[in-house]
Amino acid sequence: MPGGVVPEALPDLQRAVGVLFDLDGVLTPTAEVHMRAWKAVFDAELARWGVTEPYTDADYFAYVDGKKRYDGVASLLRSRNIEIPWGEVTDPPEADTICGVGNRKNAAFAAALRSEGIAPYPGSLALLEVLRDAEVPMGVVSSSKNAGEVLASAGIRDFFRIVVDGVVAEREHLASKPAPDMFLAGARMLGVEPAEAVAVEDAVAGVGSAASAGYGTVVGVDRGAGPAALREAGATCIVDDLARLLP
Repeated sequence: MPGGVVPEALPDLQRAVGVLFDLDGVLTPTAEVHMRAWKAVFDAELARWGVTEPYTDADYFAYVDGKKRYDGVASLLRSRNIEIPWGEVTDPPEADTICGVGNRKNAAFAAALRSEGIAPYPGSLALLEVLRDAEVPMGVVSSSKNAGEVLASAGIRDFFRIVVDGVVAEREHLASKPAPDMFLAGARMLGVEPAEAVAVEDAVAGVGSAASAGYGTVVGVDRGAGPAALREAGATCIVDDLARLLP
């Protein structure tokens, strides 16, 4: 190899006892839809508060990506020294609360998803097909409450034995990523030991969650967070597309 560079060894997922995938940005490009919805909502919210520091993609990766919706709202607003009441999950989108802002974003995301639709990344779909044929148990661990709708819209729900999403997290009182709760619940529901399983994540918070849960292999998918940040959070290897994991 030029310069003596040795390619990074990648795991053979066909031999895994179980693989748990994040959804947005890993299996489907819905992260892009989420990012546009967040920007529209936060641009308006910061302008309302007279904050001149603009909301950027860097803010998305630092404060929002991988977290449950309301935790992401609170984290971003706190970064701009904005404190508003938490409110209730039933707050209308126009409410001046953390939940209201989050519900405003969710309405924007849902409208975009229904009008535009979504398809899985080709490399991700190819890997799912290989793992299904190898009879590897698979699950989804996503902070999104829209995971069920996204999986159905993308036509990939039947690949997965279990789904731990924002709805499950709320019902089971699971802490938001980067806490280990959601990936621990995923391993438990799939019937595998975290140390023997594989997690696949694109968000720094999600990588941290899987690493804290004790997953033996944590694949970081670099869709914009950057390899250094993913490694620091606990990724054991980095790819830019799940096609890299094909046999």
